[in-house]
Amino acid sequence: MKKIAGIFLCFLLTILCFDASARRVPGDKVGVKFPELVYEFGNVKESGAPVVHEFTYTNTGSGAVAILSARASCGCTEPQYNRKPLAPGESGKLKVKFMPQGQRGEVSKDVRIKFKSANGATEQVTVRLVGVVLPE
Repeated sequence: MKKIAGIFLCFLLTILCFDASARRVPGDKVGVKFPELVYEFGNVKESGAPVVHEFTYTNTGSGAVAILSARASCGCTEPQYNRKPLAPGESGKLKVKFMPQGQRGEVSKDVRIKFKSANGATEQVTVRLVGVVLPE
């Protein structure tokens, strides 16, 4: 009976640990917070102007944090960012430009941002642009 109770307890603790990790918010590991991770730009024409959006983030940690890299999921999306580390409480911006030429229909474009904190922790956070590109 004690063996069964022990196995059940281990099983329960394992489930609780996995459940807690599933609720982790992107950026928590390095101490950054994004008010939004997805920007919905609606409908744009294929021949139209680029869609530009700035994702803001704040250093919520106790030490500096910096962007090491930002990589787009395709060549039609271009991230721009500052590599300067942010002190605790400071905010930064990641500007993302999406060029609709050559795209049609529903689109979802990701930018993977790699952060590094002062204590050496690294974390990847993904932001996304979504919308519809209408043909001419």
